[in-house]
Amino acid sequence: MKQTTVDDCRIIDLRKISDPRGNLTVIESNGDIPFDIKRVYYLYDVPGGESRGAHAHKQLQQLIVAASGSFTVTLDDGTKKRSFNLKRSYYGLLVVPGIWRDLDDFSSGSVLLCLASEHYDEKDYVRDYQEFLEYKK
Repeated sequence: MKQTTVDDCRIIDLRKISDPRGNLTVIESNGDIPFDIKRVYYLYDVPGGESRGAHAHKQLQQLIVAASGSFTVTLDDGTKKRSFNLKRSYYGLLVVPGIWRDLDDFSSGSVLLCLASEHYDEKDYVRDYQEFLEYKK
């Protein structure tokens, strides 16, 4: 497997169709994002001061979108960290496999939408940071 870095993760500018009645953003598999969407989930009602994430995936890719409100995603490849403040529903953060992620600074009423390349598989998770560092070696 390719040794991934935070530099492999990037913001994807999603198509925004403007209309006076309300805007529309479309996300299509293997077009707007570089993988088939196999799972969709969202986080909401995150209490003030709480964090989410704190794990990495071995195979799974994700597109993280601030469907509403804002939050910060901090990515870590074991050597370098990058933080992204997501606050626009037409930007998605592509997170490649082998990257630790921490999610925090959730605004009131925020909704994090996540499109995933794989179905849920607990064996794909690395939930201990020291194990993650060993995995990256």
